[in-house]
Amino acid sequence: MDIATGAGLLAGIAVITTLILMGGDFRMFYDVHAVIIIFGGSLAATMIRFPFSAILHGMPMGMRFAFTMRSISSRDLVDELARLAEVARKQGPVGLEKVETDDPFLAKGIRYVADGYDADFIRETMERDRETFLTHLDEGQKIYRAIGDCAPAFGMVGTLIGMVQMFANMTDPAKLGPFMAIALLATLYGAIVANLVCLPIADNIAPLVAIDKSYYEYGAEAFLSIPQLLLPWVMKQLRDQPSASTEFSVGVNFQNRSEYLRQFFNLSSRLQWARRNWQVTNVVEPLDITY
Repeated sequence: MDIATGAGLLAGIAVITTLILMGGDFRMFYDVHAVIIIFGGSLAATMIRFPFSAILHGMPMGMRFAFTMRSISSRDLVDELARLAEVARKQGPVGLEKVETDDPFLAKGIRYVADGYDADFIRETMERDRETFLTHLDEGQKIYRAIGDCAPAFGMVGTLIGMVQMFANMTDPAKLGPFMAIALLATLYGAIVANLVCLPIADNIAPLVAIDKSYYEYGAEAFLSIPQLLLPWVMKQLRDQPSASTEFSVGVNFQNRSEYLRQFFNLSSRLQWARRNWQVTNVVEPLDITY
């Protein structure tokens, strides 16, 4: 949990509450008309700007991420992955079932590996989940920023409405005070909602979304599979095993992060065949070069 976010919000509420109590009580600073114009108007404007599904996903996720989730540094992530690799090396993928991690995204990947899912399935699923998560988080950031932008504007609208009502009733001094209170409280509510809640939450989320999206990776791979074992010394009985194949692959990969820039080159070949009962698969990799 980000302690600074919660502490800052509580400190802001404490400052405003202290100033209110020093000069009166809370009843002086409550007006239903100002509440309607700020919250109702801001919600209406937000619903016009964003799809309803984006609001349902983005607002709760943005609030949850700002107060409860934490981002892990690249160094800590590398250390965590090294620890997991050591567990898998000593105990196999099944040993990962007992491993615990604070990162929910990494925990999901560990569960997939421990359950024996295919590597391509794990990668595609994790990438899809990551893109969905970032999309919803970005929507939350934009929604909170939109509310922070329009809340002061609707506060000004409430102020103008209150002033029009006040000037329209200049002949009745008893109504001047309530209408002036509407005008001022609408501006106050708009400023608090925007500058203490919505804009800080949006600014809290924005760098995390930008960091995650700053990473990109691309590569190319050539793969050739020949439906037999191409070793002259291999016995005919072995060559006739089900799904016997010789495979060659070559690939290059490029990764760009804010922390580093890396390039990979890999060259590999392997022999693969299954027993006739299709329950055991044998793989031999005489060559595997990664640079």
